[in-house]
Amino acid sequence: MKNLYQIILLIGSLFSTFTASAQSIPKANITGVILDENKKPADYVTVVLFKSADSSVVKTAFTDQTGTFGFSVSQRGNYFYKASSMGYKTLKSKTISLTEPDQKIDFGSNQLTPTSQNLKEVTVAVTKPLIERKMDKVVMNVSNSSIMTGSTALEVLQKAPGVSVDQNDNISMQGKQGVLIQLDGKQTYMSSADVANLLRNMQSSEIETIELITNPSSKYDAAGNSGIINIKTKKSKSGGINGSLSATAGYGKNFRGNTGINLNHRTEKLNLFGNYNYGTTERENLITIDRVSNGTPDTYFMQAGDSRRKQQNNNFKAGLDYFIDKKNTIGLLVNGYFNHGNEKSANNTLIGPSFNQVDSSLVSKTLQTNKYNNLSYNLNYKSVLDTAGSELSADLDYSRYSGNDGSDYENDYLFANGTRMRPVNYIRNNTPSKIDIKAFKIDYNVSLSKTVKLEAGLKSSWVKTDNDLQAEELVNNNWQNDVRRSNRFVYDENVNAAYTNINKQFKNTSIQLGLRMEQTNSKGNLITTNTVVDRSYWDFFPTLFVQQTLSKNNQLGFSYSRRIDRPSYDALNPFVYYLDQYTYNKGNPFLKPQYTNNLELSYTFKQKYMLTLGYSRTTDVITEVLLPDAAQKALFQTNENLAKNISYNANLNVPVQVAKWWQMNNNLNVFYLSFEAPDLAGSALKTGKISFQFKSQQTFTIVSGFTAELNGSYESPIDYGTLSLKSRYYVDAGLSKSLLMKKASLKFALSDIFNISENNLSSTYPGLNYYVHQKNESRIARLSFTYRFGKNEIKPARRRATGTESEQGRMKN
Repeated sequence: MKNLYQIILLIGSLFSTFTASAQSIPKANITGVILDENKKPADYVTVVLFKSADSSVVKTAFTDQTGTFGFSVSQRGNYFYKASSMGYKTLKSKTISLTEPDQKIDFGSNQLTPTSQNLKEVTVAVTKPLIERKMDKVVMNVSNSSIMTGSTALEVLQKAPGVSVDQNDNISMQGKQGVLIQLDGKQTYMSSADVANLLRNMQSSEIETIELITNPSSKYDAAGNSGIINIKTKKSKSGGINGSLSATAGYGKNFRGNTGINLNHRTEKLNLFGNYNYGTTERENLITIDRVSNGTPDTYFMQAGDSRRKQQNNNFKAGLDYFIDKKNTIGLLVNGYFNHGNEKSANNTLIGPSFNQVDSSLVSKTLQTNKYNNLSYNLNYKSVLDTAGSELSADLDYSRYSGNDGSDYENDYLFANGTRMRPVNYIRNNTPSKIDIKAFKIDYNVSLSKTVKLEAGLKSSWVKTDNDLQAEELVNNNWQNDVRRSNRFVYDENVNAAYTNINKQFKNTSIQLGLRMEQTNSKGNLITTNTVVDRSYWDFFPTLFVQQTLSKNNQLGFSYSRRIDRPSYDALNPFVYYLDQYTYNKGNPFLKPQYTNNLELSYTFKQKYMLTLGYSRTTDVITEVLLPDAAQKALFQTNENLAKNISYNANLNVPVQVAKWWQMNNNLNVFYLSFEAPDLAGSALKTGKISFQFKSQQTFTIVSGFTAELNGSYESPIDYGTLSLKSRYYVDAGLSKSLLMKKASLKFALSDIFNISENNLSSTYPGLNYYVHQKNESRIARLSFTYRFGKNEIKPARRRATGTESEQGRMKN
């Protein structure tokens, strides 16, 4: 705590300086008020101030809860503003003249107009494109897409530009793994497997947008070497009482469905909101593995298996925001899930001196059950300090996760003629696990002058995981503890952080310089063998962002950041889990964190077309590997620190308005990845390959209120660590129709129309020969109905980022 206390003192002194500077800032001399269509104050409206002479942007502000905005401007001249908010037409003000530096000017009040209204029985409506390119991120508008309907969040992510999900549900962006997943701006603190479970159990009906941030600033946690994916869930946007009901039914080879309710009640002082979603899924997975185990002589294995997974999910969220006064808000948020399911699998492994000759076989059957529960609490306070946009916010978070995985294995060893070699082997595992997460964070931003803005903050998190593997074997009809596999692993981690960003605006240039300091204390204890891995270290993570406006239609950007990825909790857990005797996975408690330096150069044309060039270098890169176990003639999966990973990438995003009724967005991501490891399990590894991903989204307006979508994706072969993945591709389609005066919508979607999505991979590891084919249930038809009720005036519920998102991104659900 001594180190944390020093950080608090440091930030406290910074705050004192910042506040003193803020007190010298003159009050806004240009003010105004924005009203909604009911002549009530409209908060959170974006207001941009322009110079009349050349229409150049001067400053940007947001309205407060009274609808008021303000700008501090000293340069003489003529000015006007534009106000914009989702659901309304852009409002342009009259032009005013500033003749004296301290002159007070009031634009007065102006009223917004909704984007949809009846004009002589002709409806005019504005629909957001599926993909929007912004200066610092790519935004995918999920809620408007018919193709996304009825999908899980994990399936939606696979359709995002530059994002791919491999056969083990590892998420990559621009070809690199190590993506930090956030929910509503908060880190999830879960393992990659648990994040995949969370996203698999979240429905697209819960998602508003997905933000892809390839090079985050110092304000964000330093984790995530390939960037951040922020999933924003839906919030009700009406005053008064409103809500929505939704239901989806889908079928591929098996039925799946989900239903949900979303409610919101808002008054002048209080906003209450909540939602509940229930989903049930059943899916099949087919896998074959052909491999050669080197020896004298070599042994050939031909494995074929199938599994069927059933899952039931209950997700909920409830919260309130209390508006103490015009500048201060306090909020409470509770969310969680209660999920359970099972998976049955059967595998048949043929064994012999060649692929054409079999002398024995192993038939294995497995029943896995799972139960995951999570409750998370967030207390938030936000204060608007002045009309220049200075803010102070604080979050307290607590999250508790509990899970229980159970597995029953039956292994039957047979001769080639089918007679039994030995008695059937029965083993079982029970793995109760608990994760406790506590965190607090405070963020402060202030305008030091008309062109200088400063941000600062601190955060601390404490995570404790406890996993107990209880392994048993059936001996003489009695279950006995298997001392070879039973184990208990306890992991404690404390991360203390402080950051500051300073942003300077010049005439055509914007520069932001940031620094984040993080102190990590971790202790992994393998209790059964009394093996302890204890670490404590400091790190510094600088960031630099430069934006240069060349002309009205041409902008350049440059960014640099240093980042860290700590091992996920399941990767550190040393437990061994068997598919059968010859195929298993295990953790690695000796994993070290990896560090990445990222450089990115971007060019934007007409605020629509964007080309991004990037370079990154990662040391001690944490990589999932498949390696041979010579003693057992087995193939096992684990994580290792490889020496380094070099990546070059280019991303081009091109939206095209082909016709009034046809809108297209094309994204091309080309990258080169190389991995090096001088000594990986006794052999040197060196790989490198150029790969690309292409995704195209087509939206067609058939008639007013009736749209169609067609999406296609192709990923070329890619080498990642010890894995060589073959090409992957699919085509999706969807239809959407508005009903009941736009209070309801009916959507139909068909994913993987041609049933061609599959995973094929082989080895890049020297001397290891295998080929894996995996086919999931991917061609699925879904029909979804949504009905919205209540008042329709747009008034967004307050979004906030909790302090535990980074930590929760590393758990199961």
